[in-house]
Amino acid sequence: MDSIKIFAPATVANVACGFDIFGFALEEPGDVLRITRSEGDGIVISNRVEGLQLPLDPESNTAGIAVAKMLQSMNTKAAISIDLIKKINPGSGIGSSAASAAAAVFGVNELFGRPYTTIQLVEFAMYGEIAASGSPHADNVAPSLIGGFVLVRGCDPLDVYSISVPDNLYCAVVHPQVTVNTAEARAMLKKEILLRDAVTQWGNAAGLVAGMYSANYELIANSLHDVVAEPARATLIPEFHKVKEAAMQAGALGCSISGSGPSMFALCKGMSTARKASEAMSNTFTKNNIANHAYTSSVNAGGARILN
Repeated sequence: MDSIKIFAPATVANVACGFDIFGFALEEPGDVLRITRSEGDGIVISNRVEGLQLPLDPESNTAGIAVAKMLQSMNTKAAISIDLIKKINPGSGIGSSAASAAAAVFGVNELFGRPYTTIQLVEFAMYGEIAASGSPHADNVAPSLIGGFVLVRGCDPLDVYSISVPDNLYCAVVHPQVTVNTAEARAMLKKEILLRDAVTQWGNAAGLVAGMYSANYELIANSLHDVVAEPARATLIPEFHKVKEAAMQAGALGCSISGSGPSMFALCKGMSTARKASEAMSNTFTKNNIANHAYTSSVNAGGARILN
C-alpha cells in the first residue's frame, strides 16, 4: 500500500470538570487526509480547502510534526505527501490540530504495516499538540484516534482509558465565528487554585465517570460543572452565559466550553433534546450578530478510520 485516505473526528475536550483529562469524539465534523508514501525523504503538506490558511511547513504543521517523530522513531526515510481536506476550522476548540495529527499518524502507521500500537500513535500525535498549544496533552488526540469517551489519567507516562457511554447520550456543539488562541487561553488559567475548588472539581470529575458507567443522567448533569477553566475563559466567548442558559432551558444536562473555545458543547439525554439545545445555542449567538456553525452528534465510538 502506498496511498491511503483517513478520516479523524473532531473532539470535545475537558468536558467541563475534566481539564486535560476528559475528551470524546464526535461523528462530525472531521478532517480527511490523503497520505502517500514513496521513495525519497521528506514530508510535503498541501491544503485542498480553498480560502483556508494553514501552515504547510512540516515543522510547524501538527500533522507534519507528528509524522516526523514517527519516522525518526522508526529510523527510516521516506517521502510522505499529506493532502489535507480540513473540515474542522483551526482555532474552533473542537480539536482541529489534534484531528490532523491523529489522522496523519494513523495513516502512516497503516502504510508501514502497523508497527505501532494505538497508544504509541497517541504519543506521536501529542507532539503536534505541543506545537499548537505549548503543552503536552492528549484529551483531543486520544479520542480522535481511539474514539468514544476517554480518560487521560496521566501523560508521563501516557495512561489512557475508555469510559463507558450511555446509549442515549448525545451532544450539541456550536462554533461561533470568533477567534480564541489555544496557547493564550491556557495562559489565562490560574497556576494555583483554592483547595475548596480542587475538591469540587475532583468530586465532579469522579461523579461524571460514575454517571457515565451507571447511565445515571442526573449524576451526569450534577457533575458537568467546571470551577477551574470555565470562569477564566468564559470572557473569551461573546454571550457565553446567555448561550449556556439557552442550552439548559432547552433541556441539556450541562453546557460548557469545548477545549479552550470558542466552541461550546451541551450534553443531552436523547437526540431530540440535543437538536433543541443546538438550535437554542445557535439562535442565541445569531440574535447577538455572531455567525456560527451548529452540530448534533452521538459519541463517535470508532475514532480515526480508513475511508478507502
